[in-house]
Amino acid sequence: MTVDHDEESQTEADDETRPIQIEGLVSRFGETVVHDGLNLTVERGEVLGVVGGSGSGKSVLLNSIIGLKVPDGGSVKIFGHDMRTADRQRWSSVERRWGVLFQQGALFSNLTVRENVAAPLFEHTKLPKREIEELADLKIALSGLPARAAGLKPAELSGGMRKRAGLARALALDPELLFLDEPTAGLDPISAAAFDELIKDLSDSLDLTVFMITHDLDSLYAITDRVAVIADKTVVAVAPVRELEHSDHPWIKEYFLGPRGRAAGGETASAKTIPTRTN
Repeated sequence: MTVDHDEESQTEADDETRPIQIEGLVSRFGETVVHDGLNLTVERGEVLGVVGGSGSGKSVLLNSIIGLKVPDGGSVKIFGHDMRTADRQRWSSVERRWGVLFQQGALFSNLTVRENVAAPLFEHTKLPKREIEELADLKIALSGLPARAAGLKPAELSGGMRKRAGLARALALDPELLFLDEPTAGLDPISAAAFDELIKDLSDSLDLTVFMITHDLDSLYAITDRVAVIADKTVVAVAPVRELEHSDHPWIKEYFLGPRGRAAGGETASAKTIPTRTN
């Protein structure tokens, strides 16, 4: 059998261009199996929504990708690198290419917004303090916060402002891949729509790949390119949200067509505040 080196090189190149490739992921907690043979590929530049019922393992999946949970089986590749076998130097190199906005923001309560945003820059770069502070202020502005917010502490911010401060910190190192964990949770509808629009604008202007866990149907319809559905311990579907409306899977039907699903209300319920994303 001969090896086609051009084909092999192309495969490696494809792996590098795909920000996330998960194959056969197994996740356990004691005797409880959360994921069993989960597969998922995230393409460069897309906004991928991730949905699933309570206890389906959405956050476990995120933690498995970013290294907070060691997979019990399968592989997780980020930009073509298998993170289970990556050494410390490789981990650090790949980690700099992503940013994470956790559900509660995970801001340091004793630091100002500017200091929170600057923290990753102090940790991962050797830039002068003045330049780091200028970059932090730039990220704060990019997240839609007013300049005065830079000197405030998290307790002095509204819920929406804390989300934006967490986003500014996630963007501190100019990541290619952005993880969002329930970014609109706890926000009123107007603030949530504004945050959706911000994510869409940032994704388009910065060519970000976005992995977004959410329960917010409005967000799914407004800004995602595809949605991955976790059920039965695996990913049971990955498709644009409009295609999922026609799925025969019981959980998907209930989620999108049930009494609280947007699709159940017809065209009126499907009206967007934000224009449908086009590629």
